[in-house]
Amino acid sequence: MKKRKNLKKFVILSTLSFSMVINLLSGCSLQKNSEENAFDTSAQDTDISADADMPPKAVENADLQPDPAPQSFSVTRPSLLAGGTSVDAGSVTPCIQAYTIHPDLSNISNLQQFYLPEEAADKLARNGFVVQGRACNEFFELYEMNRYAQIPNFVTVDSLMHTYHLYFSYLLKNIERTYLSENLALLSRQMLAISAAQYDQLKDSQWESAARRNVAFFTVGAKLLDDGTQVPDYVKDTVSFELESIDQAGGLSMSELAEDFEDYSQYIPRGYYEGDDALSQYFKAMMWYGRIHFPQDKEDMNRSALLMTIALSEDPQVYELWESIYAVTSFFAGASDDNGVCEYAPVIARAYGDNFTLTALSKDDDAFSRFQELIATLPAPQINSIPIDDGEDNVIPGFRFMGQRFTIDASIMQNLIYQRVGENSSGKRRMLPDVLDLPAALGSDTALRILEEGGAADYADYSRNMDMLRQALSDDNAALWSASLYASWLNTLRPLLAVKGEGYPIFMQNEEWLKKDLECFAGSFTELKHDTILYSKQVLAEMGGGEEERDDRGYVEPEPLVYARFISLADQTSQGLMAYGMLTDEDKENLSRLSYIANQLLVISNKELADELLTDEEYEFIRYYGGTIEHFWYETIKNEGASESISTQEYPAAVVVDIATDPNGEILEAATDNPSDIYVVVKVDGALKIARGTVFSFYQFTWPLSDRLTDAKWRQMMGIAPDETGYYNYDFSLPKPAWTDSYRCD
Repeated sequence: MKKRKNLKKFVILSTLSFSMVINLLSGCSLQKNSEENAFDTSAQDTDISADADMPPKAVENADLQPDPAPQSFSVTRPSLLAGGTSVDAGSVTPCIQAYTIHPDLSNISNLQQFYLPEEAADKLARNGFVVQGRACNEFFELYEMNRYAQIPNFVTVDSLMHTYHLYFSYLLKNIERTYLSENLALLSRQMLAISAAQYDQLKDSQWESAARRNVAFFTVGAKLLDDGTQVPDYVKDTVSFELESIDQAGGLSMSELAEDFEDYSQYIPRGYYEGDDALSQYFKAMMWYGRIHFPQDKEDMNRSALLMTIALSEDPQVYELWESIYAVTSFFAGASDDNGVCEYAPVIARAYGDNFTLTALSKDDDAFSRFQELIATLPAPQINSIPIDDGEDNVIPGFRFMGQRFTIDASIMQNLIYQRVGENSSGKRRMLPDVLDLPAALGSDTALRILEEGGAADYADYSRNMDMLRQALSDDNAALWSASLYASWLNTLRPLLAVKGEGYPIFMQNEEWLKKDLECFAGSFTELKHDTILYSKQVLAEMGGGEEERDDRGYVEPEPLVYARFISLADQTSQGLMAYGMLTDEDKENLSRLSYIANQLLVISNKELADELLTDEEYEFIRYYGGTIEHFWYETIKNEGASESISTQEYPAAVVVDIATDPNGEILEAATDNPSDIYVVVKVDGALKIARGTVFSFYQFTWPLSDRLTDAKWRQMMGIAPDETGYYNYDFSLPKPAWTDSYRCD
């Protein structure tokens, strides 16, 4: 691969300063950077690498900074989030009286309701809880079984976050089907027509090749969405090559259009896009528009980017189509990590003036040189998605038509792998991150200790980079954490990482509970990545009868700040989609129900922490929690089944998602199995009892790049679903992360 040279030597504020995060998430990144933001670590004396990709605070040639754009090029990145709502979690000081569990569990009032293996009983007595096996296909099922068996429910954060995952993916999928796929097809056709007209006008000039490339680019996108799209003769070979490469999805190979390596395995439809023809077409087209890069170090690619920007921004109706897609997807997944039309349009106006023609464009070499100088001052992306050689910049500045999105987790992980960290003492490179990198950077000492014990600190600069990330992310920042539903989801999980001290239930006060919370964090993060895989760099059921009554009053995992943030998350989801006219009355009602559920859990949590007895109505809410969340499972799949009878066997909880790529041929897969049982010793009205609930079962593992796993394949591998012949694979064994062994009994 050709080596790329540095375009500009920037005065870096700090290699890990994240100085453009707020701009990336909240507006067009041409806006001047704030001197103060949540990730300013300028007090640190750091320079981790000479080819750092963090955006600059100052540029050598300050006179090249773009002026504000003239009116005709006044485009900014649209956003549906004007700022997050805030819900008060309350200010209860935990004051639960400590209690003792006998080693033989003899002081547990309902022990006779359970059969626990010796290992599980020992861990329950020692830690106050134990996680065991595979409970069921879906989270709600165990809670309903508990109600029938009069076993106290233990309502978990896991079950609530999983329910949000179901509705998040349901909403996004419906919006893609109903609005975005049609808009993307129309946008592709219109951009193809405009690009073809540009090509006709620019033939026999030095702009001909760039114009031809754009015709091929939009023909591929249009053809992926509509196989009947006519292919101009002069781009047939290129279009055929790219479509065949996308169809084969074989991995890393040279792209004829991009003139660089492209990872065609990324075009395998995954997540909920798998198995749905329309969504699979949309997935491939959006992946194409999000990944194909027009780098600044290639003059002809800059010409293509300039022509594309003109084509998109000169017709308000065409730009509105692009905006309608970008705004909604950024609301869900975050702002683009790459420069695009919003950044390039003002630069064109600065270089060429407000009014110009294509004919004048092709003859004004000085203006084009000025344009190239100006785009070199734009901030670089923070996340690399292009294979690079040793010694090259970690990220390549350039243009993307519908760039994939900046996410906090990807930025963290980018800074904790090679080349941002060096080799370890054995000469090995950290080519893939660990999911625990994220909670460790967000402040979890338990996650950091597990990583260090696994050898992460042996890699050169890993500890230094991690320390800087932890410092940079230590303060709350409303603009950052409410910038998209993706960010708000992560923010909802952050309180799980806090150490729970005196006054909390005894089962929450030990190291094993902190690990259990890490598995909840990792499991929900996996579902978040699964639901946004395309964008990031979804009838109240019958509930039945009972038998002789036992005291089955249950317990809620007391995490009031999680529930308060969940209320904000549900409300943001509703308000944002209402603003764009993409929320049905039924969906609005269901999001309101989610908010209500979280509010009930918030109230109950604060009462539990204050050591107050709950009301009969609150215990009843816990008792019927399974039926409450079952409603959302049914709502998200009721229109998907081929028959009237829909079972959790057809739609289980287990999912898989690839979250990082090693260009040498491996990827990092994160996955959830079907949920596990958790048994917890709780104190209700003075008596100790075992309550039972469901929690995530998390996996991470490396896998061949050429075989990115889909949900269907993962479920077949794990024996959850049958293969095409009806055979269940019960022989496959995949080890759980070693750090879960101390509180699990699988």
